Amino acid sequence: MSPTLHAARLGVSRGWIEFKQQLTSAQDMGFTVVSTAALVVTMYFQRDATVPGTDISLAAATLPGVAGLLIPFNALMGAVGALSAEREDGTLLRAKAVPQGMVGYLVGRIVMLSITTVGAVVVMLVAGLFFVPGLLGIGLGNWLTLAWIGLLGLLSSLPIGAVIGSLAKSPQSAAGLSMLTVGALTAISGIFYPIAALAGWLQTLAHAFPLYWLGLGMRSALLPDAAAAAEIGGSWRPVETTLVLLAWAVAGLLLAPPILRRMARRESGSAMEERRHRAMQRVT
Repeated sequence: MSPTLHAARLGVSRGWIEFKQQLTSAQDMGFTVVSTAALVVTMYFQRDATVPGTDISLAAATLPGVAGLLIPFNALMGAVGALSAEREDGTLLRAKAVPQGMVGYLVGRIVMLSITTVGAVVVMLVAGLFFVPGLLGIGLGNWLTLAWIGLLGLLSSLPIGAVIGSLAKSPQSAAGLSMLTVGALTAISGIFYPIAALAGWLQTLAHAFPLYWLGLGMRSALLPDAAAAAEIGGSWRPVETTLVLLAWAVAGLLLAPPILRRMARRESGSAMEERRHRAMQRVT
């Protein structure tokens, strides 16, 4: 077995172990549990309301947006937080010192974040089975569309998070930058309201980023065909959705590795100590 493949296998095991450890940590799970519970409660109160002028449940209209947002929220922000924090505490430096250590580290992070993200989406969909009339009636094709779009959304979010996390100067700046990125894209991407309500230039801007297409794909899978009338062009545009998300995923997977390798090469004990010294100065 090649050293790279062996390191990847170890990374898969590491990712699974870290996920199980996360489940037992109140600190790690606290925010995820509270935020997911808040979204479930929101759908509960929306279950008997309908979108004005339609017979579509308000909870049904909310569910695709929530499911779509959970993917970049967990994957992108998780990657940013992990990379920036583990640069500070020396985890990356230790991984760099081991042959093929960075391969194992990155595979482990991808596995752990992927499981966490998929788990959060599954929880929301299970809740939707109770609060969204008709969700049980969607066909196999819709569930396959949901899985395919979710996978592309995950592949387009993780590399972006890795790039932001590797370029950020500190965990604080990484957290702020990732929150700003996700918040700004959410505001212009029509996740929770029709994008047609926005100015034309904002619609054009939103089309350039994966979050709009991720939300559109989720709506195409979870909403009735008649709901497409509220979309731009009155269509779910499945081909364009797949191509844009695939393009972002490919671009991210091509750009992230060299950026991460460059970041890893610059890691050293002196660099880590310098960051720690700056952090102590900010505290004092």
